[in-house]
Amino acid sequence: MNVGIEAIHPYVGRMSLGVAELFEARGLDAARMSNLLMARKSVNLPIEDPVTNGVNAAKPLIDALSAAQRDAIELVIVGTESGLDFGKPISTYIAHYLGLSRRCRSFEVKHACYGGTAALQMALSFVKASPRPDVKALVIAADASSIAARNTYWEPSQGAGAVAMLVSDQPDVLAVDFGANGYHSFEVMDTLRPRADLEAGDSDLSILSYMTCLEASYRHYCERVEGVDLANSFRYLVLHTPFAGMVRSAHRRLLSRVSGWTAADIDADFASRVEPSIRACQTVGNVYSAALYLALCSLLEHVDETAERRIGLFSYGSGCASEFYSGVITAEGIRRFREGGLSRAIADRLALGMDDYERISDLSLQRMCGVQDLQPDLSPYAHIMKSHFDGSGLLVLAGIRNFHREYRWA
Repeated sequence: MNVGIEAIHPYVGRMSLGVAELFEARGLDAARMSNLLMARKSVNLPIEDPVTNGVNAAKPLIDALSAAQRDAIELVIVGTESGLDFGKPISTYIAHYLGLSRRCRSFEVKHACYGGTAALQMALSFVKASPRPDVKALVIAADASSIAARNTYWEPSQGAGAVAMLVSDQPDVLAVDFGANGYHSFEVMDTLRPRADLEAGDSDLSILSYMTCLEASYRHYCERVEGVDLANSFRYLVLHTPFAGMVRSAHRRLLSRVSGWTAADIDADFASRVEPSIRACQTVGNVYSAALYLALCSLLEHVDETAERRIGLFSYGSGCASEFYSGVITAEGIRRFREGGLSRAIADRLALGMDDYERISDLSLQRMCGVQDLQPDLSPYAHIMKSHFDGSGLLVLAGIRNFHREYRWA
């Protein structure tokens, strides 16, 4: 039985900020912009959080299902590093606001940016093992950045959004090569979130850990899958993309160590096999647990294929865990994905100025974990609500009463 991703849909936020504008406002070294390979980043309102991001990513997938198909969803897993409670998982909110059956397993997993892949791999095994031929699982990778990285080089890369994936035995988008996985994990303190209002870490150490894991997990994959050749086994490579510049550097290092190619050959390979997967990431930014799957969405949005194509995927999470795995995409899956309008959603975002961005950032702690009571004051961004949220049908945070979050449809 084939298993994999039946449908996938991203939520990329409703606002964006130019990275060059942010560099100038913060007094950052403009020469370092080329290392990021980023143009814009998505921004959440203070009344958006991992729950709203996840629901807004998943709702189009759920709305497209019949009642029987919705009831076939027996598992909801949310991968996130932006949990809102040490006990209650955000999957409970998400399942409720999506109107899913109560006869459903529901939980949250955490391992930094690897959380989305951990959730997906659990869901694949669940579907594979189920005696029900029509069973489905909903996997959501959803995060929300804090304001802790303001005035640092982390800030320009921080994005906003989520990616939802419907997993089943009808893998129209990605038929995963079940059991073809390579892993590499070890203890390292590269990036961390020790408090709701703090993101910290060592960026150089994180980049080195990422590159080490890419090579080691790929080599483990090769040990487990006979006859693998990096140059010919995969038509495309899709890598975890916290910022596109890291992907370019990691690809260059992997190819030089594994293939021995010249720099010119490596650059040509990057343009052909990797570049389509980073285009959306260059305008949305780091969406943490969803970063690999936004890159997958970008690939589906920007390539044209007429036959099945095998792709290699690499997932990394700080701390750290990593995995290299593979699967097959089809022309029909690409066509169906494009009906979701990723490029249109990116283009339709409101371009913020720095004044609005600063006001929104100041208020963003209201959405973090640990808030007991909140009645949001919408007046600082009422004009944004009117132009890009009201009547949209998107879920937003209505308030918090005694730690319990309440949401409404805009």
